[in-house]
Amino acid sequence: MAPPVHDVQTAHRRFVEGVSGLTPADLALPTALPGWTRGHVIAHVADAGRAFADLTEAALRGELVALFPGGTQEWSERIEDYAVAPDLIAYLQDGIGRLEAAWARARPEDWAMPVRFRNGDLAGTVFARWRETWIHLADCAVGVTPADWPEPLAAHTIDFLRSRLPPGVALVATDTGERWGPEGGQEVSGSVRDLAAWAAGREPANAPAGPGVELGPWPPHPVPDR
Repeated sequence: MAPPVHDVQTAHRRFVEGVSGLTPADLALPTALPGWTRGHVIAHVADAGRAFADLTEAALRGELVALFPGGTQEWSERIEDYAVAPDLIAYLQDGIGRLEAAWARARPEDWAMPVRFRNGDLAGTVFARWRETWIHLADCAVGVTPADWPEPLAAHTIDFLRSRLPPGVALVATDTGERWGPEGGQEVSGSVRDLAAWAAGREPANAPAGPGVELGPWPPHPVPDR
């Protein structure tokens, strides 16, 4: 399956359009993410663009590198610095530009190249970027909500987050007919976008119907095996 590079490029454009007009005061407003302002969220998306570009460039050279070679402490320090930097949007655009340029050099067979990110392949990093761009655009509260997420992105997000569901619980999309989980157990139902938002811990336009279900943790990053 070819990764959704074009769809991520569209998401990038929407993200930049959504946040480019924010003032320093706007950037300092808190989000629903504990301890993070809008500036922190944008800095994270910007820095992840740079990191995925580095990882892609290395993979195309046949090299394996960590997404954040300096570790979580160095990553956290960069987020704190860029969250209040006057050139934050330029940093965001630079990271996006580098990443898209790296993807443009990938041949069809290159997407199967192994990477250390989630012990997967290069294609998996495109899907990860697709998820994080739309989810964090909603976090920025600039007029884009999960109701605006593309339907394929919503379905993919549910696929990725299925491990958060307790055993025996299924999600049923009432608008697309898709089902995630076993037959015969408890069901949580709603539109595919509302289910994706709920599974991602974001506010859906309409609360899904069904039993009260406590979601498990976000899928953890496995220990690198390569």
